[in-house]
Parts: sequence; structure tokens; C-alpha cells
Amino acid sequence: MTITLADVAARARVSPATVSRVLNGNYPVAASTRERVLRAVDELDYVLNGPASSLAAATSDLVGIMVNDIADPFFAIMAGAVQGEIGGKGSGRGGGEKLAVVCNTGGSPERELTYLTLLQRQRAAAVVLTGGALEDPGHMAAMSAKLVRLADAGTRIVLCGRPPVPGTNAVLAALVFDNFGGGRRLTEHLLSLGHRRIGYVAGPAERTTTRARLEGHRAALRAAGIGTDQERLTLNGPYARRSGYDATLELLRREPGLTAVVAANDTVALGACAALRDRGLRIPEDVSVAGFDDLPFSVDVVPALTTVRLPLFEAGARAGRLAMGAEEAPPGGIATIEAELLARSSTAPPRG
Repeated sequence: MTITLADVAARARVSPATVSRVLNGNYPVAASTRERVLRAVDELDYVLNGPASSLAAATSDLVGIMVNDIADPFFAIMAGAVQGEIGGKGSGRGGGEKLAVVCNTGGSPERELTYLTLLQRQRAAAVVLTGGALEDPGHMAAMSAKLVRLADAGTRIVLCGRPPVPGTNAVLAALVFDNFGGGRRLTEHLLSLGHRRIGYVAGPAERTTTRARLEGHRAALRAAGIGTDQERLTLNGPYARRSGYDATLELLRREPGLTAVVAANDTVALGACAALRDRGLRIPEDVSVAGFDDLPFSVDVVPALTTVRLPLFEAGARAGRLAMGAEEAPPGGIATIEAELLARSSTAPPRG
């Protein structure tokens, strides 16, 4: 049975005119109403009738770049690199200039799905999804279904810094950061300096990036015979400076003899450093601090931050070329991006 605009209106509990306004984008509509209409469109798999239906398998000059937080350098660097590869080089499928649209989800799974629906409606030539994924079975299933629909309509899908989506082969290529290996090498570095009482400030518990980095950290501790007390010395929070600050104060309360703090990323590490200084502790003489990502500021802070370098710009540029068909997909569609340990001045052997 053909799904009509009236069916979408009934599902969303709005008028057909409102559905038309949302899909055409030619009239202001309340955000909550727009969300409801797009959800109905997605659930019913509605395709425009008439001339537009003949374009369902065609693509436009639009490329979507999905990020969690465009203000975070981690995402901004990758998004900028992607955009640098999709402009008018006349190469790749269709050639010519492409319009990059950065979709800032704020970490919301609902917004992620909504943006993918909007990109599907606009017949995006390509979609690049950056950063870690949410480990929720319901959301993963919804993402898989949505990506299949995009791919079936001719959209090229590339993951950058994100693991493959289970249950679908709709993704052209997945560029996967070695977060586990980087996390392990970082903690091995601290262990080699003599640290044994190490606190860990992790990111959001439900994110793939968080899990992989934390698993690498704990694998290094287990290999060194330090397997106990890790839950007590691990705290989760957002990838934000404030999270690093608050969590470090709590770690010091739980373990006054703490000699090192590993942070989920470099921004969190800045908060950890601030908390230590406010407690009158020196870095690294009293407590060593390490981050992750090697964001641009990490080498310029005092002391320079020990961290794990992810080649964010290079990965983003490669994702852009893959999205434009200017580079062949890796064997099997998956490429692991290595993580490099950068030992700097913020880590040193513990006192005594």
C-alpha cells in the first residue's frame, strides 16, 4: 500500500499542511512538531509522490557531516578536514562543488536519527558520521535501518572514528581509531614510570570510545598485576573540563595517595590539572596527568600534556575522499587508525 502525506499527518497528529511545511522547509514549525513529523516519516518510510519520487534514488550536491559537539576540537578538526575534501575538485561521483552541512547532535540519539532523516529527504550525496557511537540496542537497530535506507537511495556512508554498525553492510567504509591500543599504551607508560595508584576519569559510560579506552587502561593494569580497586578509582562523566575537575577532586578524596590521573581526553585533562593545582599539588612532581587525542592546545599547556595522538585531520580528510569516491574503500570496508603515545612533561616517576 502506498503511504500518503495524509497517513504521515495522521501518525504525527498534525495537518497535512504542517507535514508539507516540515518536508519543504518553507515555513517555520515548532521543533517538537518537526521532530514528531520526521519520526512519522521515518516510521512509515514515506517517499514524496509525483515528480519527486523519480528522484528518490538520485543524489543532490549535499554532504552531511555528523558530529556530537562542533565546539569540541576533536569533532571540529575532523569536520573541517572532511569539508576540505568535498569541494569543487571535479572528482568523485558527480564531480563539482558540494555543500557541506554540519549536523550537531549534542550527543542526542534522537537528534542523530532526525538528522539522518533530513539528509535522506534531501537525497544527500554522502554522509560522514564522526566520533563514538551510542551502545544502546534500540538505537543501534534504528541506526542500522536508517543507514540501509540512505544507502539504498544512493547515499555514500562513511564512518570516521566510529566502529562499524552491527547488522548492516550499508556503510561504504569505517575508519576506526585504535582507542583500546592507545589507552593501553598510555597506562603502560605510567606503569613504566612506577605509578601504581592511578585514577581514571572516563567519558560517558554508554559510548564506544569510552569503553574502548577504559578497557585498554584496565588491560594494562591487569597485565601488571593491578586488578583490584579499579571501580573505586574510575569515574564517568561528559567529555568536558568541568567533569575532569570534579572527578579529580573526588578521586583525591577516595585515594589521598593518588600519584597519577588518566583523563578521557585532553579537555578533561585540563580540568584534572586545575583541580590538582587548586589543592596545592604540583604536576608532575606530586601527581602525573595524561590525556587522549593530542588536541592542538595539549603541547602548549604548562606542563605540556602527555597524551595519545589520534590523526584527526588525516582521518577526516580520508573520510572526505571516500565520501566523494576519490579514494577506494579499504579491504573489507574497515581500516584501523593507529594511536601514537606522546610522552611529555606532565608525567614523571612518583615521589619516593
